[in-house]
Amino acid sequence: MSFSRPTLSTILTRVEADFVSRLALNGAVLRRAMVRILAQVIAGSEHMLHGHLEFLGRQLFPDQSEDAYLVRQASLYGLTKIAAGYATGTAGATGTNTTVIPTGSRLLNAAGAVYTVNADVTITLGVATPALTSELAGADYTLIAGQVLTFETPISGVDSTVTVAASTVDGTDEETTEALRVRLLARMSDPPMGGTEADYIAWAKEVAGVTRVWVYPLELGPGTVVVRFVRDNDGAAPANIPSAGEVTSVQTKLDTEAPVHATVTAAAPTDAPTAFTIAVVPNTTAQKALVQAELDDLYLRVAEPGRTMLLSELRTAIGATPGLTDYTLTTPAANVTHTTGQLPSRGTITWS
Repeated sequence: MSFSRPTLSTILTRVEADFVSRLALNGAVLRRAMVRILAQVIAGSEHMLHGHLEFLGRQLFPDQSEDAYLVRQASLYGLTKIAAGYATGTAGATGTNTTVIPTGSRLLNAAGAVYTVNADVTITLGVATPALTSELAGADYTLIAGQVLTFETPISGVDSTVTVAASTVDGTDEETTEALRVRLLARMSDPPMGGTEADYIAWAKEVAGVTRVWVYPLELGPGTVVVRFVRDNDGAAPANIPSAGEVTSVQTKLDTEAPVHATVTAAAPTDAPTAFTIAVVPNTTAQKALVQAELDDLYLRVAEPGRTMLLSELRTAIGATPGLTDYTLTTPAANVTHTTGQLPSRGTITWS
């Protein structure tokens, strides 16, 4: 039988009635009577205790518990919040041949974020490509191709600025409480079994930034397992498709966790956007944004590499949009099929 927490007024009435019955008082209790005052004080304290007990009751269950309690519960299963990740990338530097850009050289972006050179690099034919790592961890420090960085301390023979060539691994923020909750509940419902599909998913998600994972046993032959993943928090497709460096990070993790008899390959799916042509009623910017959000939610929930996106589910998602009174879906006109490794995503929408 569940317990219903009494309201403050209910407690006050009960305590006051107890005083009246035990003191055998005759007549109504006056507003400023000592009995009324004592009842209010006791009821307030009892109500606070009920609130504290209700709070503690929620902390018993990981689907309801708050941050500190959830972290404690997760630790019992060997899970901790994934720490923020450092951004890495490469940049193009120019200057005089044979000039060395030393390890630890610091560069700053326009916002003042600091990046350091990972290893000595020598300018050859007027250029060099130093590898960089952000000084601080977090998504805000992700290197963006074309971004200009400036040496904190000028180096003789090297131009004062460099241009980011590519991001190797995007920076990531510390895992959120809700993301840890999802991992803990998955761990509780699918305990480790020495190499099941759930194990590979759990291992991959322990790498900072990984959000969705798909496992394909025997894809490359007997004894093989292919693990594909995306990083949804890096941005909308195709930005969420992991880079080569991010694939390497997951491969390293899987190599340390997978059973010795399994040949495991981490891989990035190929983005496969589907273009849409849609007419909506009412034909407003706000309504179009809601339709787009419904499609994005559908792809986030059901899309996986190689999956066929059914025309019926696309129509259902559009039709479920709040405020929509009518619509016409011209493109696509049939189920959208995908080959191995192709990840369905919402492409450009043309509003007709």
